[in-house]
Amino acid sequence: MLRIFALTAIMVAGLCFAEAEETLKATLYKNPQCSCCEGYADYLRKNGFEVDVKPTNDLASISSKAGVPANFQGCHTMFVDGYVVDGHVPVKTVRKLLSERPDIAGITLPGMPMGSPGMVGEKTEPFTIYAVTKDGKAPTVYSTE
Repeated sequence: MLRIFALTAIMVAGLCFAEAEETLKATLYKNPQCSCCEGYADYLRKNGFEVDVKPTNDLASISSKAGVPANFQGCHTMFVDGYVVDGHVPVKTVRKLLSERPDIAGITLPGMPMGSPGMVGEKTEPFTIYAVTKDGKAPTVYSTE
């Protein structure tokens, strides 16, 4: 009986550790007046992320310093596990980035596409997510959803 209790305790502890390990911490910078960015942060939280939202009036500068070209910027910039994620990138693509760990600065979904996570409306076309390079070269297609 004691043995069963000990094994059960070990299994429960292992499950707790596995769940804690899956929580990804992210910092999301957004314009103070932007409500869709809050919607995106909530979407991430529902998908297992711990999100620290930081309002800023200098979002373009933060994105640029992270390597995201001006014409590829979204309406918020997030940093997670060593990568920049700019815009309303679906969590499936964020998880793909974090599992593949490519040698890039991050990914971006430019603009504010209708139907993207955190945005209102229905998705009308596939989202093209771009890889942001570390060397300042033009972004390339990372994935399409």
